[in-house]
Amino acid sequence: MAKKRRIFAWSPLRALMKRSGAEIVSREAVEALLYYLEDRSKKLTTMALKFAKHAKRKKITKGDMGLAIEYL
Repeated sequence: MAKKRRIFAWSPLRALMKRSGAEIVSREAVEALLYYLEDRSKKLTTMALKFAKHAKRKKITKGDMGLAIEYL
């Protein structure tokens, strides 16, 4: 079975969870967080792109992302 290529790296995310106080982190917990982060990132990018297009730009700016984060 081929591995599914992920956008976010598994190990740094697991390390982040550990630094946040989780002593033991299951593979399933990391996978659940990965899916959530990927889904949230896609939604934020889509919304930021709408803000950029509304401003007649192709480039997504920090301001567009800020608006998308506030909106969602």
